[in-house]
Amino acid sequence: MSTYSNHFDLSERTEVFMAAAVAAVDRGWPLFVLGRSKRPVANCARCRAADPSHDRQACGCLTCHGFYAATLDPARIAAMLAAVPGGLLAVRTGAPSGLVVVDIDPRHGGRLDPALMPPTLGAATGGGGWHLYYRHPGIPVVSRALPGRDGVDIKADGGYVVLSPSVHPDTGQAYRWLPAPRPVIEMPPALRGLVLTAPTSQPEPSAPPTESPAPRPIPTGNWGRGISSPDALLAATLATVRTAPKGRRRATLYGAARGLARMVAAGALTRTAAVAALTDAGHAAQQTERDIHAAITGGFRDEGVPA
Repeated sequence: MSTYSNHFDLSERTEVFMAAAVAAVDRGWPLFVLGRSKRPVANCARCRAADPSHDRQACGCLTCHGFYAATLDPARIAAMLAAVPGGLLAVRTGAPSGLVVVDIDPRHGGRLDPALMPPTLGAATGGGGWHLYYRHPGIPVVSRALPGRDGVDIKADGGYVVLSPSVHPDTGQAYRWLPAPRPVIEMPPALRGLVLTAPTSQPEPSAPPTESPAPRPIPTGNWGRGISSPDALLAATLATVRTAPKGRRRATLYGAARGLARMVAAGALTRTAAVAALTDAGHAAQQTERDIHAAITGGFRDEGVPA
């Protein structure tokens, strides 16, 4: 890594991270840097105050807007690492990197299913799970829980995963590539079908009946640029909240709030319509008003969009 040492005052840690970053960039994976907590770095004051027309993809700020800051420029990645001491490397999943990552978390019941998830490039996560890397199919793949599988998430369009050699903030364990690295392969038909299955908006059978206001219609029409299949993306995102398993509903609502906040920032959805749709989805998932408010305001805040 002497090439980078000639141009940057890099610590030994940064040298190691830059070696990993260059290897990922060589694969065509755009990278950005998370804070130590695995959450995106907070937006600068100017970006927080920007109006919805602000183009996050074209923003020149180094670390604002989460995965929108992802880049293939090693010099810019090095600058991010210098600006965020102790930060974690992350890859933007989905179409930009050509990746769909199966995220298996045994702490929430996740299990590796060899019949569904054939050997491919894989990593052991710092949380004790696994990341399995598959090729993106070239059509929109929503980041969400894998249907019918506890503790297994799909990280694709609108998502990201942490890369080796980053260290998990809770366990202190490093993410690491599995021995005998394999090539990234296509998803088998069974996994592809499951990943592309449209989420159902029907309530879980075990959920007790509750009264809630009639859902507001999902707005359609003029969408901001840079969003493919926005109607489907919006409907699928809201459906993941309604169908999230118990124990993960608030977290799923928070993730959906971040997704809709990005649509608001892109001019694809009004702030009022986004909050109303999320509130309806939270009610359908039997969340309290307090939890709904916290998830929405937190998600919008972390995307730098006023709620």
